[in-house]
Amino acid sequence: MEQIKALREKTGAGIVDVKKALDEASFDQEKAIEILRKRGQDKAMKKGERETHEGIVVSYVHSNGAIGSLVKIFCETDFVARNEEFQQFARDIAMHVVASAPLYIKPEDVPAESVLRERGIWEEQLQTEGKSAELAEKILAGKEAKFRHDSALLTQAFVKDPSKTVGELLAEHVHKMGENIQVGGFVRFEI
Repeated sequence: MEQIKALREKTGAGIVDVKKALDEASFDQEKAIEILRKRGQDKAMKKGERETHEGIVVSYVHSNGAIGSLVKIFCETDFVARNEEFQQFARDIAMHVVASAPLYIKPEDVPAESVLRERGIWEEQLQTEGKSAELAEKILAGKEAKFRHDSALLTQAFVKDPSKTVGELLAEHVHKMGENIQVGGFVRFEI
């Protein structure tokens, strides 16, 4: 019972879900947390198809007053939009935008022109290093994937907890709130 209570406090998951995860993980808390996170992401994907008509716009200005952001976060109901935990999540995303300077929401949002421009630089570097054509293609594919992931908000390591990505944090909140949540857009300002 103590393990269930402790894991429930850590994850915010329901008692039944926590008990099933602990049973499946042979009462290993770390494995149970991983199981709960995966289930949360599965549920988030299912809920991701539902429409979001409510939400909030949140601002964050860094303590030096020279960097700030505005972030638009969508949800399904005004009930969730007014929820303090949802609002804190939105503030955390706004702070992350200031700290990590993402350019796009998802990796697939990165324009082909940006990738081609970077690819030209990478190809020149690989030619000067004398890499074979076959090896260069593999390296280029890896560099492109890394460029897309580093440029996109949802695939960046969350600034407050680098053990998870912003997308994983979003999935956790979808699971906790019980409805679809999406990042609608963001703007970062810097002096």
